Amino acid sequence: QVLLFSASLRPLAPVVFIFREAAPHFMARSISAAELQQHTTKGDAWVAINGDVYDVSKFASMHPGGELLLLEHAGTDASDQFWSYHAHEVLKKYQRLKIGHLEGAKAHPLPDPADISVVPFGEPSFWMGWSSPYYNDTHKKFRSDVRRLLEEFRDEAESGESTGKAPSEELFARLGSEGFFACRIGKTAFPYVDKLPGGLDKETFDYFHEAIAHEEVAHLGTPGFLAGMGEGMVIGLPPVLQFGPDAMKAKVGAEVLRGQKRICLAITEPNGGSDVANLLTRAEKTPDGKFYKVNGTKKWITGGCESQYFTTAVRTGGPGQNGVSMLLIERGPGVETQYIPTSYSKAAGTAYVTFENALVPVENLIGMENMGFLCIMYNFNHERWFIIAYMLAATRGVIEQTLKWAHQRKAFGKRLIDQPVVRSKLAHSIAELESVHNWYENVTYQMSKLPYEAQSIKLGGAVSLLKLQATRVAHRVSDEVVQIFGGRSLTRSGMGRLVERFKNTYKFAAILGGSEEIMADLGIKLAMKKFPAHAKL
Repeated sequence: QVLLFSASLRPLAPVVFIFREAAPHFMARSISAAELQQHTTKGDAWVAINGDVYDVSKFASMHPGGELLLLEHAGTDASDQFWSYHAHEVLKKYQRLKIGHLEGAKAHPLPDPADISVVPFGEPSFWMGWSSPYYNDTHKKFRSDVRRLLEEFRDEAESGESTGKAPSEELFARLGSEGFFACRIGKTAFPYVDKLPGGLDKETFDYFHEAIAHEEVAHLGTPGFLAGMGEGMVIGLPPVLQFGPDAMKAKVGAEVLRGQKRICLAITEPNGGSDVANLLTRAEKTPDGKFYKVNGTKKWITGGCESQYFTTAVRTGGPGQNGVSMLLIERGPGVETQYIPTSYSKAAGTAYVTFENALVPVENLIGMENMGFLCIMYNFNHERWFIIAYMLAATRGVIEQTLKWAHQRKAFGKRLIDQPVVRSKLAHSIAELESVHNWYENVTYQMSKLPYEAQSIKLGGAVSLLKLQATRVAHRVSDEVVQIFGGRSLTRSGMGRLVERFKNTYKFAAILGGSEEIMADLGIKLAMKKFPAHAKL
C-alpha cells in the first residue's frame, strides 16, 4: 500500500511522492522544528503535515520520481503542498506513519463523513442553523442516524463503484433489519418491518423523514452502487404493496423490505421509453387459465441483474393504455437478464430482461387485468419526487466538495476561492440549488397534507416541473464544478472523483422517470386544464 504526496505546486504536471506503509518506530511525541529539519537524507526523511510529523523514510524505492524530489520537502512543514493534492482520507488511512506532533503547529481535526457538515451550504438550511416550519428534532436525529448507518458501508460502496461488484447480501440484510428500506417506501411498508433507523416511531414518520432517507443515500457519492442498493425497490415494490393481493403483499413485502430478496420495475422497452401505453411485451393466458405466458423484452432495468422479482408491465388486451396489466414475475425458467454497460458503475445491475414463454401464475396479477396503466401512473409522482430528492442531495454534495477544493487548491499564487471568477461560479451554483430546494420542500409539505390518491391530481404538474428544474440545475452545476476542479474532475480517483461521478451520471435523473421534455410538456398541460376560460389580457 502506498501514500501519495505531492511535491510540486505546478498545476499541469504535479509530482507525487509514494509513501510505503510502515509501522512507526517512535512513540508519538512533541517534535521541534529544529529536530524535524535534521531528517532530510536518504533513509531518514520526515515531513510535517497538518501539525503532525510523519516518518516517510522507507518509501524511496517506491517513488517514481526519484529521491531528489522527496528530499526537496523532507524536514519541512509540507501541509500546503499536501492539501493541494490530497483529501483528508489519505491522512486517516496512514495514521500509522505518524510519529509525533510538530511543536507550535496547529492540527486541524480531520472530518468524519458521518458528521453533519459545517461547510456553508453543505447541508439544507435547517441543518445550517436556520428556522424551518418543516423540520423538528426528530428529523435532525433521523438524518444523523441514517448517515451513520450508511457510513458503515462506505468502503464497500467505494469498492463496488470501482469494481462493479453489486451491493452484498450482508448490506441488504443490515439495512433491512434496521428498517431503512421501508423508509424509502413510506408508511405502506411499515407493517413488514419491526423498527425504523434510530428507533424513530412509526407514527412520527412523515414525508420529510422519507426525503432525508433518499438524500442520505446520495451522500455516499457512489451513484452506480447506490442504484443497485435499492433504487429498483423504491419504484418496483410500491405497486405490489398498493395493488397486489394480500398474500403477495405479505410474502414479497417482508422478503424485500427485510433485505432477503431484491425487486425491480420492468416497464421500459427497447422500442420506447416514456411511451408506456404502447409497450409490446405480451402476456396471454394458457388454455387452463392458470398462468400467463409472457414474451417480450425490457431494457435499462435498474437493479435487474440481481433481482429475484420483476414488477412488469405487459399487454394483456388491445392497443393503447387500456390493454396494459401489471404482473409480478419471479426469476425462473423463461426469464433471463443481461448486463447493459452504461455510464453507471456495473454495480447498478442495469439489465436487459428477456421473457421467453415465461409462465406466471394468474395470482401474480397486480391490480385488475387491463388496468395496469393506472397502477403505473399512480406511482409516477412518488418516483419523480424521490429522483428529485436524490438529485438535489447529490448536487449539494458536489458543491460542498468544490467549496472545500477552492479553499485548499492554490493557483497563480492564491487560493481558488480568492479568484472572482471562481466565486462567481460558486454563487450561481448555490443560488440555483437553494432556490429549487425550497420549491422541493414546499412540494414535500403539500404531499404531507394530501392523501396519496390526491397527490397525482393536485401535484402532478408541479412535481413534473420541479423534476425538470432539478435536473437542469444539476446540469448547470456540473458544468461549473467541473471547470473549478479542472483535470481532477476527469479523474476517477483522488480529490475530484465525486465530481467526476456526478458529471457522468446526473443525466440519468434527466431521463429516468420521464425525460425533461416530457416533464416540461406534462407540467404545462396539467396546469392548463385549470386555466380559467374568462382569463383575458
